[in-house]
Amino acid sequence: MVLTKKQTILAFTLTLLTFVMGTSEFVIVGLLSEVAQDLNVSVAAAGTLVSGFAIAYAVGTPLLTGWVSRFPKYPLMLVLIGIFILGNVVSALTSSFNVLLAARIFTAVASGVLTALAMTIASVTMPAAKRSSVIALIFAGFTFANVLGVPLGTFIGQLGSWHLTFWVTAALGLVAFIISLFVLPKLKASGASSLKQQLVLFKDPKILIAFFIPTFSIAGTYAIYTYIAPILEGELGIASRSVGLVLLVYGIFSIASNFLAGKIASSKGIGHLRYAFIVQAFIIASLFVTMGFTVAGLISIMLMAITLYMMNATIQVYLMDRAEAYSSGARDLASSLTPVSVNVGITLGSALGGLVVANGSLPYLALVGGACALIASALSFISYNMDKS
Repeated sequence: MVLTKKQTILAFTLTLLTFVMGTSEFVIVGLLSEVAQDLNVSVAAAGTLVSGFAIAYAVGTPLLTGWVSRFPKYPLMLVLIGIFILGNVVSALTSSFNVLLAARIFTAVASGVLTALAMTIASVTMPAAKRSSVIALIFAGFTFANVLGVPLGTFIGQLGSWHLTFWVTAALGLVAFIISLFVLPKLKASGASSLKQQLVLFKDPKILIAFFIPTFSIAGTYAIYTYIAPILEGELGIASRSVGLVLLVYGIFSIASNFLAGKIASSKGIGHLRYAFIVQAFIIASLFVTMGFTVAGLISIMLMAITLYMMNATIQVYLMDRAEAYSSGARDLASSLTPVSVNVGITLGSALGGLVVANGSLPYLALVGGACALIASALSFISYNMDKS
């Protein structure tokens, strides 16, 4: 089945939204030194602009999504995009670290809810045969942000100032707002279910198990990726000036992961993920051996990128469908869980990687990452068997 012109434009608009939000979220990583110097704080303190965003996203997104699901989605989306734009404008104007951190927190929660609503809109407006592929495409907006938005935003910030980068993200948000005015469907509210009624989802063991599948898969990758620069330079012998190019290629390979996600979700979903995570575990663990060889190590890293987001669409569709068994209003909350799970996985992987680096050597990151992927596989087997019984 082919998407209609209207559906295609809607899919593009929702992907543009995730691209803009992803750029705003991740670009600060490339500008931490400039922000720290300009605002007279340490780089470690500036790092809270990253961790603060992730924590606000993980905690605030499901709570606020559950609460706002009672409102019609068209005006709600426009208001949230407006808050996102305002957060970036405040970030561009401020010379106060505390104000910048507060703006980042508000932007994080607005971005999280927008992502959840985008998934819900795609789920109810796209043909069943294309639903998984469109959801994977929307997730790909974050990947495109890493590949294109972050390097461009970093370049702008280093060429001019980091304030200018936030002006650019605000302008991109305005473009998304204008397009959304004409493209977003005027859907009714999901249903009159309270936040308390929606939070009952977390009593469902199938929901909880599905939530932690992406967490451990992403943690497996980020145990490595958090320390990718020292791995490339210290273990693979890549020159410092070439690290950016390698990361660009890594980002390009990770785009393929989103299309792989659509294929998996369109077939047997979690059934296929059971074995896909075993492959991911093998690829990540192979770095323990290949980390001492430039070409072989790079091959392992690029294959790792291809498996990065392969579970997103499957888990997203599974959680939304599972939530329908409770109420239509719970679908919005369920839509927020996969992005939250990914953020939890990034935090977990970074923390585990930090423990390994502090107490061992870089090659052992590969074993820890591989173990996380095996846990994701085990959870997939449990989920699959629970659904069959």
